[in-house]
Amino acid sequence: MSYRTRDPLPTVTLDDVRGAQKMLSGVARSTAMEGSRHLSRLVGSPVHLKCENLQRTGSFKLRGAYVRIAGLLPEERAAGVVAASAGNHAQGVALASSLLGVRSTVFMPAGAPLPKVAATREYGAEVRLQGQVVDETLAAAQEYARETGAVFIHPFDHPDIIAGQGTVGLEILEQCPEVRTVLVGVGGGGLAAGIAVAVKALRPDVRVVGVQAAGAAAYPPSLAAGHPVSIVNPATMADGIKVGRPGDVTFRLVEDLVDDIVTVSEDALSSALLLCLERAKMVVEPAGASPVAALLSEPEAFEGPVVALLSGGNVDPLLMQRILRHGMAAAGRYLSLRLRLTDRPGALATLLGVLSEVDANVLDVSHVRTDPRLGLTEAEVELHLETKGPAHCVEVAGALRDAGYTVIG
Repeated sequence: MSYRTRDPLPTVTLDDVRGAQKMLSGVARSTAMEGSRHLSRLVGSPVHLKCENLQRTGSFKLRGAYVRIAGLLPEERAAGVVAASAGNHAQGVALASSLLGVRSTVFMPAGAPLPKVAATREYGAEVRLQGQVVDETLAAAQEYARETGAVFIHPFDHPDIIAGQGTVGLEILEQCPEVRTVLVGVGGGGLAAGIAVAVKALRPDVRVVGVQAAGAAAYPPSLAAGHPVSIVNPATMADGIKVGRPGDVTFRLVEDLVDDIVTVSEDALSSALLLCLERAKMVVEPAGASPVAALLSEPEAFEGPVVALLSGGNVDPLLMQRILRHGMAAAGRYLSLRLRLTDRPGALATLLGVLSEVDANVLDVSHVRTDPRLGLTEAEVELHLETKGPAHCVEVAGALRDAGYTVIG
């Protein structure tokens, strides 16, 4: 890969990305780009989804991992490679190593989702479960590299990794030459940096916008400080972009080439995942849905045509279940209420009749008749309802009040 001499840090050029594209021919898929009528109406101009969730291993990570491992010297390949990851990078390294005939060891947190552990093993890696959080797992992998001589494959902060991820940018320009804005999720910054290298070299007029989860947004303070800054205890459901500190190499490229970094809430992430599933028929993990979350949060902020990158689709089924519930609540599809009623025979049936008239589906009922807070003739009911959206929630609450019920929460 190429190096500039502006400072000691290596960097990545368009030639590097083009070289990576040739290397990945026949290895990584040129993934589909699908139009979204719903998002296009929302934004007021065409929106296209770049579907890296349909990539081999379920994410873009294979691209960078393959380029990095393919570039190793023969003696480095003989020593094997090691990586640390809770999911996507693990699977990318495992498959890339198998394709190249290199022994791989992947450290994963002890609590990593079982489907991701199983997939990593099936792709050919030896999996070692160590550490409760990714930082502990990372330390274990680096110690293994020092002890054995295996080459540590960083998840984002290496020129080869960045160049491999940058091939997504070349495909975006080929598939949507009229694009004006590219939205990409940002964790450590390898994907955003690589895409920006490719896009800005060929189309400097195109805006590249990075999207971070608000609870794990290390780039805004880092850009303000002019150097990578660590944040304490990053917290988000989007584990694919849950990174506490930008990489040194990726930070410089993002600082130079990415036009803006925006943040999105957990509600927006879950709503975006639900939208991808319902409207685009795409299974997308929260990190992969972050560009869609940005569009939902500020649709008027992005000039179209827009390409939103769905970077991955590896989501644990149990997490998917929780996220879908959260997303439906955020979209006004669930309503929880507490109300007081008179404690008499048939009172609960009458209440349920009111709900039936406004077409609210009851998911759960808790009926409390003995509580010091209640009057002698009072009962309290907690309801969990399935609704049709925010307007329907207002209608349901209004119907209950009109029927004489006191809604207290």
